[in-house]
Amino acid sequence: MSLADAMAPELRDAVLGDARGPEAEARAGFYLAVIGAAPDRPGPEELALAGLVMRAWGRIPAEAVARRLPSLRVEAASRVRAAGAAGRGLRVGSGEVETGRVEPSHAGFFGLDVHRLRHRRFDGGMSPWLAREVFVVGDAVTVLPYDPLRDRVLLIEQMRMGPLGRGDPLPWQLEAIAGRIDPGETPEAAARREAVEEAGLVLGALEKVAEYYPTPGAVTEYLYSYVALCDLPDGVAGVFGAAEEAEDIKGHLLSFDRLVEVMAAGEIGNAPLLLTVLWLQRERRRLRG
Repeated sequence: MSLADAMAPELRDAVLGDARGPEAEARAGFYLAVIGAAPDRPGPEELALAGLVMRAWGRIPAEAVARRLPSLRVEAASRVRAAGAAGRGLRVGSGEVETGRVEPSHAGFFGLDVHRLRHRRFDGGMSPWLAREVFVVGDAVTVLPYDPLRDRVLLIEQMRMGPLGRGDPLPWQLEAIAGRIDPGETPEAAARREAVEEAGLVLGALEKVAEYYPTPGAVTEYLYSYVALCDLPDGVAGVFGAAEEAEDIKGHLLSFDRLVEVMAAGEIGNAPLLLTVLWLQRERRRLRG
């Protein structure tokens, strides 16, 4: 039995496309060199992953794609969640986008893809063919721990590459706890896992703040932001982080009033935390009972 014939039919379609004969076998061999073994009953995430892997066919060596497999799994899971996005309300865009071949331009921890596309315009005509670069980042979660009895929060601080690359003389950021959502993991479960990893905290009830694209012009990242009710006694703030990821994360325990002062002083410079603090200002009375 050929490599291609051994695959489940829906997986075969994702891997082979219209290829037949020797090309089909070569494509199947490339996929298996990256994945290791084909799933017997591929689900939506496995099928999305197959499509992402095969984008690199003929452009990037299988061993290079295999090194990115954890990131590609995160991206595949993000694509499955994206399929359940909010439907039409105020928006009147047609949803009609004609796409050409996606060209991977960079394949590191994150990816950079070049898309060729054209889309239906609001006047009914089609746009010209466009080339657009997209920075590929998987879905992530942010969570701000809040103690409603003590009326205090826990922020974390760490060095960030974005501010450093911009030339910020102090690229350490005050943030909510945050991290990527692993394949097969819910946003809520990711929030709880990251709270243990980055702050040593076990969270209580989670309150959804919002879900959103922070930079939709060129970045695929989609965030799920929460406030978590939890116990924040004196001494809970420490230094945490995963050693294997070279994380160096310091906690800051602040009263709500001090949090608002820090925000007003401009020291909070990232959108997820700003959005979450503004939400907490609105909902604080309810959360305190």
